[in-house]
Parts: sequence; C-alpha cells; structure tokens
Amino acid sequence: MNTPLKTAAILSALALSACGTTAAPSRLVEARTPTEHFQATATEQAEEIALAVNGHGLSSNQAAALAGYVDTWRRESGGSITIQTPAGGADTTAAYRAGEATRGFLVSQGVPAAAILMAGYDGAAENGAPVRVAYARYQAVVPRCGEQWTNIARSARNEVQPNFGCAITANMAAQVANPADLVRPADMGPADSQRRLFALDKYRKGEITSSAADDQAKGAVSSVGK
Repeated sequence: MNTPLKTAAILSALALSACGTTAAPSRLVEARTPTEHFQATATEQAEEIALAVNGHGLSSNQAAALAGYVDTWRRESGGSITIQTPAGGADTTAAYRAGEATRGFLVSQGVPAAAILMAGYDGAAENGAPVRVAYARYQAVVPRCGEQWTNIARSARNEVQPNFGCAITANMAAQVANPADLVRPADMGPADSQRRLFALDKYRKGEITSSAADDQAKGAVSSVGK
C-alpha cells in the first residue's frame, strides 16, 4: 500500500474509533417529559428546643414543652434525638443531671432509648448555657412556577416547554403530609401478629383467608342506551 492510501486508511480507522467512544448526546439527559423538569425535594433542618439547666430535674413547664416536642417528633417520623449538655460551665454536675433528666423523660414519653444520643458542647463562654435537644426534620421545597414561559406556538425541536410539570410538582410538595417521605422511605409499622395468627388458623383449616367482600363496594355499569 502506498503512503497516501496508508495514511487515509489510518485516518479512517481513527475516525471510526472516535465515533465509537463519543459520549451520548446531551439531549438524552435533558427532560423528555413534563414530570422530569421538576422534582419534589426537601431540605433538612434541625428542630431544637433549649432547656435551662436545673439541678433539681425538669420543671413542670419544661416537661410540658418536652411532651409537645415528642408529639411533633413522632408525627414527623423523626429519627435520632440528640441531647447536648454544656461542658466547662459553672456547674457541670447540674448540667449532667439536667441532661439525664431530659433523657429519662423522653424515654418515659415513648422515645426508644436507642434513638437518643448524648453529647456535650463547650458552654464555658455562654452564660447560663442550656441543655439542647434536637432532631433533624425536613421541609418540603416548593418550586416557583410561571417564571420560564416561552412561546408555546414555536417549538422547532418539539421539546418540552420549560415550565410544564411545575404546578403538579408544587402541589404535591405542598400537600405531602411528611416531607421526609420525599427523601427516604417511611419506616414500616409493626406487624399485626393477631391478624397473622388468625389468617394462619384459617389457612390450616382450608378456609378462605381474605376478608369478606363488602356489598356496598360493588357496582354495575348501566345498560341504558344512549
């Protein structure tokens, strides 16, 4: 093979190999449906309550505030609760007792002991440093719609309009009961052991294990002609 033909063959091979390794076109990662434009998300923020250090335990007002705090934590399916006690302050013994009293109260309110984390923080520079109780909660992020309208009558590339899908996502984010569900799956509730034993007993007897049909849930299509 002469030199010009050999050079042309090498260049052709390089061109073919380059085509084989080229990254996918950018349009493949662009939104192809309206629901891909916007996604419902949530941001994490700390839900904190501060309790003044009391060497004699929790006051009635502090106990009431903690009880309401636990109700909110339970309603939001909160995770771990961290109790931070000040260290290096004027009375570390009183701070330790206040932290332990807080922990005991949370357990008495139904918070699992394994879900409570004890920690300390430098309270020497803070006069009257409190006991801090906190857990992570989520706040739904609602997108702002109607800010990216384009000429819908002109779409040479037949692409999805940039504002389509925003209203659906915004409504879902605003109505979700627990924004944490937008970030992670909800925890499974305890199994119904009584129902399980009842179903197993019927299964062993050869009986139907499903619930009885509800007559009020039945319906029929009208046969009346147009």
